[in-house]
Amino acid sequence: MFGLIGHLTSLEHAQLVARDLGYPEYADQGLDFWCSAPPQIVDHIKVTSATGQQIEGKYVESCFLPEMLANRRIKAATRKIINAMAHAQKHGINITALGGFSSIIFENFNLSQIKQVRDITLDFARFTTGNTHTAYIICRQVEQASRQLGIDLAKATVAVCGATGDIGSAVCRWLNAKTDVNDLLLIARDQERLHTLRDELGRGKILSLEEALPLADIVVWVASMPKGIEIDPTTLKQPCLMIDGGYPKNLATRLQHPHVFVLNGGIVEHSLDIEWKIMSIVNMDVPARQLFACFAESMLLEFEKLYTNFSWGRNQITLEKMDLIGQVSQKHGFRPLLLPC
Repeated sequence: MFGLIGHLTSLEHAQLVARDLGYPEYADQGLDFWCSAPPQIVDHIKVTSATGQQIEGKYVESCFLPEMLANRRIKAATRKIINAMAHAQKHGINITALGGFSSIIFENFNLSQIKQVRDITLDFARFTTGNTHTAYIICRQVEQASRQLGIDLAKATVAVCGATGDIGSAVCRWLNAKTDVNDLLLIARDQERLHTLRDELGRGKILSLEEALPLADIVVWVASMPKGIEIDPTTLKQPCLMIDGGYPKNLATRLQHPHVFVLNGGIVEHSLDIEWKIMSIVNMDVPARQLFACFAESMLLEFEKLYTNFSWGRNQITLEKMDLIGQVSQKHGFRPLLLPC
């Protein structure tokens, strides 16, 4: 059995969803209540592979909200993730994906040091961040959506915002080794890591966001949007492909221009309907078939009986692992979300 650990995008979103899911005791509560609310299994899932194989899974709502980080409720946020992991393991789930902020919190606050949660000794081999599959899908979106727009990668400049992160660095490695992209622009806050990445790649220009955006034919956004940043779409190339790999996804609402094309990055479409209700909660256009690639990674590992933390730690994603998860993804009927025709 596979598991998904997720969270909602805001307190308001959580209150609305709680009412829809039949948790009225959660629906009218404020942040203090959500800081103490325990994890809940709120969805039972059935997935059929393109091969005909069927698997089942559970969705664990962590009850984490981004406002906890904004209001410096760090202990509450970290406790949410650890408790959700223990809840998944307690219910016998073989492999669980840490979705959204779950993996970021786990890694940034070094939660691997916490192995005991009440009577549960966490087995970290049962968990995966899903970042390898996400990075692979974003790279395929770059390749395929650029063709949709008539952008020739051999002549194109690709900017990666969040280049030193786990997903961003993997995207840079893939684009550098697997495509003929003309130029790479590397954007991140940590200058030391940026220089290390550039040295590893053997190329790439380190630029600020303001310098890079007007030069890029394609922008891969895998970092949180800095507060106060506004992007003037008229300063971007036309056409410009913006791949929004963040969560929650908000570039489409902030960039309204007929020649700027925003694609929800790291999203896959399955070839068959999935029996669940959670993707309608996060406003997928086709909730029976569309999902986050990180979630799909746990499904793929369950299909293949690879019960291991396939994606784990920072900058551990290799091209070989991206190739492997990509082959398995195609085998079981997943494909990258592309621009509407």
